[in-house]
Amino acid sequence: MRKRSPAAERHAELIHIALMEAAPAGLPLKRLMGACELSQYQTRSGLAALRDMCGEREWPPLIWTREAGYHFAASEQELEAWERVWISEKLTQFRRMITGTLAPHLALYPTSRWANYLSTQIRAVEASLEMAASQTS
Repeated sequence: MRKRSPAAERHAELIHIALMEAAPAGLPLKRLMGACELSQYQTRSGLAALRDMCGEREWPPLIWTREAGYHFAASEQELEAWERVWISEKLTQFRRMITGTLAPHLALYPTSRWANYLSTQIRAVEASLEMAASQTS
């Protein structure tokens, strides 16, 4: 696990308190910043630290949705929906990397060991993400 600064942990604790007070509703970033009296940078580093702390302390996962802002996942269905959206976004990023960078690399240097290795690995990750992002369980 990555080491966190004491400041990030303090910010995470402030954010945790603010979100618990707002529960079950969440808080958009700007309102969360105001509630904790933190800058945008401090809030974002606190959110990252809080995500780690949630895993370490077995708290409900911290998620962000357009409708509620930052909040703790309230149900398994909500968490699964959020995970599918997150995975779908990563799948899009992988596909853009393949078509925008890796494919041109292979076109320029078809015998490149690195590009061929990377293509094989990324295609495997792409297939796994595609299955995880699908709507069927």
